[in-house]
Amino acid sequence: LINMTDTIAKRKIDGKNYEIVVDLDEALKIKKGEGGDIRAALVMNEIFHNSKSGEKASESDMKKAFKTSDVNEVAESIIKKGEIQLPQEHRDEEREKKKKQVIDWYSKNAVDAKTNRPFTPDIISSAIDKSGVNITNKPVEQQISAITEKLSKILPIKVETKKLIITIPAVYTGKVYGIVNEYKEKEDWLSNGDLKVTVNIPIGLQSEFYDKLNAVTHGAAITEEIKEKEE
Repeated sequence: LINMTDTIAKRKIDGKNYEIVVDLDEALKIKKGEGGDIRAALVMNEIFHNSKSGEKASESDMKKAFKTSDVNEVAESIIKKGEIQLPQEHRDEEREKKKKQVIDWYSKNAVDAKTNRPFTPDIISSAIDKSGVNITNKPVEQQISAITEKLSKILPIKVETKKLIITIPAVYTGKVYGIVNEYKEKEDWLSNGDLKVTVNIPIGLQSEFYDKLNAVTHGAAITEEIKEKEE
């Protein structure tokens, strides 16, 4: 008998499905690398080709696909590298959580472009619903530019930003490029191989941006703030 929290995890290898019945919470812990016990995650100690019809995977199939026929090892591989079917209720819950994070972010970092006043959470929430913006499971920071673009069609929204000029020593440019690229307005490669970039960063993402930058450059990047001229 399948409980409310039981679900299917599956992975396809060489055109064949491999499925297991798992406890959702325990399987998600394993998937996210937050511990979790494979024995507790497995509701049935079986590997199926089709769990609905009860068609089991043979040992030779498992050996061919997973290089082992150990049920726990195969199951762990399915959870980590395959997909876990999320019940609709769980998906709705996760989306609500993410939406709340997005609303919090805009409440702190965005203002009405006409009045320079912050928006209430209700106004932001309603704009998110109207704009049909797709909030995904990625970190909020990685979605802000796409969400802002959609919201700005409905609200005169302005995200408070700060402009910086950052000079990155040549030895770190490869690693830092991905971090600065998202916020970059212009770049200059200096004759010694250093990279000088002008970035425009939402205020709410600044401390995280500095943390990433310093982690990669060990504090060797030089940053200076550009004061915006008063209109």
